[in-house]
Amino acid sequence: MTGYLWLKAFHIVFVVTWFAGLFYLPRLFVYHSTATDEISRERFKVMESKLFRVIMNPSMLLALILGVWMLLLSWQAYSDKLWLWLKIFLVVLLIGYHHYCLRIIKAFAQDQVIHSEKFFRIFNELPSLVLVAAVILVVVRPWQ
Repeated sequence: MTGYLWLKAFHIVFVVTWFAGLFYLPRLFVYHSTATDEISRERFKVMESKLFRVIMNPSMLLALILGVWMLLLSWQAYSDKLWLWLKIFLVVLLIGYHHYCLRIIKAFAQDQVIHSEKFFRIFNELPSLVLVAAVILVVVRPWQ
């Protein structure tokens, strides 16, 4: 049991750091999309790339590895629970969101602004909705 709690603790740590990136990166996109000078645009390119590569990717990978590990350890207890399958679906959505952020980073790296500032402001809020839903699913565990 103690080992499982260590897994859970570090899973939560990496989920938090992943979400920090998921919250901050789209905010950088908002500012990058409105930048008018070359120095600012280049600075945003560096910030976006480093945030994604150094913080978000490792955090996502470690959160997923630890989450799958915990899932395997408790599979028999939870595999038939709807809340778990909904949480897994939300995680898949987050992985897609994460990879779409990479697509945006690559476009900005080529000086292409593929969306408007308004799009990025809305896009910035999506991880918050997923976070609220996932926490409710895990803590409240509706549809036991």
